[in-house]
Amino acid sequence: MTGFARAEGEADGISWIWELKSVNGRSLELRLRLPPGFEPIEPQLRAGLAQRCRRGNISANLAVTRLTPPAIRINRAVLAQIVALSRELAGEIAGQLETAPPRLDGLIGMRGVIETVEEDPEEIVEARRTAVLASWSVALDRLAAARNQEGARLAALLTDQRAGLAAQVDSAAASAAAQPAAIRARLEALLGELSGLAAGIPEERVAQELAMLVTRSDVREELDRLRAHIAQAGELLDRGDAIGRQLDFLCQELNREANTLCSKSADIELTRIGLSLKAAIEQFREQVQNLE
Repeated sequence: MTGFARAEGEADGISWIWELKSVNGRSLELRLRLPPGFEPIEPQLRAGLAQRCRRGNISANLAVTRLTPPAIRINRAVLAQIVALSRELAGEIAGQLETAPPRLDGLIGMRGVIETVEEDPEEIVEARRTAVLASWSVALDRLAAARNQEGARLAALLTDQRAGLAAQVDSAAASAAAQPAAIRARLEALLGELSGLAAGIPEERVAQELAMLVTRSDVREELDRLRAHIAQAGELLDRGDAIGRQLDFLCQELNREANTLCSKSADIELTRIGLSLKAAIEQFREQVQNLE
């Protein structure tokens, strides 16, 4: 299911923002973007997500900003090398050019002379990680709430679609109920057309042919299984929870039975209903893919 969540906080000299995005997926996958220094909390982040979600592709980004500028220090070794080199060069070109002694602002502006000190005490670093982890839980709760809202809308839509499937199965049953009589009528008409071309066919043979045709076209078993699968889908929707995989499997079974119904149909109307049923099952399955 899709969803978006955001959580932010401030503690121990930093502020941060969590942004989470969720899209549909067959399994649970988390893509994390963490700033340097927060890699050690990745296992806890993944464990927290697994407790709340079972399916979906989740993208999570953590942006951290320092509230106070980092300390600076002079790299005296680099500065000493630069000063020594400037004196050496000044001696080599003495008398050739008029040179002024190097200025302090020019020296400290050279690369490597001034360094920022990003190192913080370990207790501060751990406190920051703990605060960010707590904020992760808040973001996950908000993401779960967004996904639940979408799940409620999908459940209502799937309930309506399931009712439509049941209605189409009832229509197929009504059409199939008339098949044996229709088959016999077509067979008798055919025999009437052939009566002038062939000797009379025994009644027993007619009965055998009729029995085989009726058996071959009997779709009552398929209709019973379709009803059973649709009823089970209703039970799953009423139960809620993570039912996406189970409903997806039921859609495969529904489609299999609808295919068999169409292949066994000896009636144009039943075939039309079967094809319409297959299209409705595919629409139902497309929405099921959005469920957890």
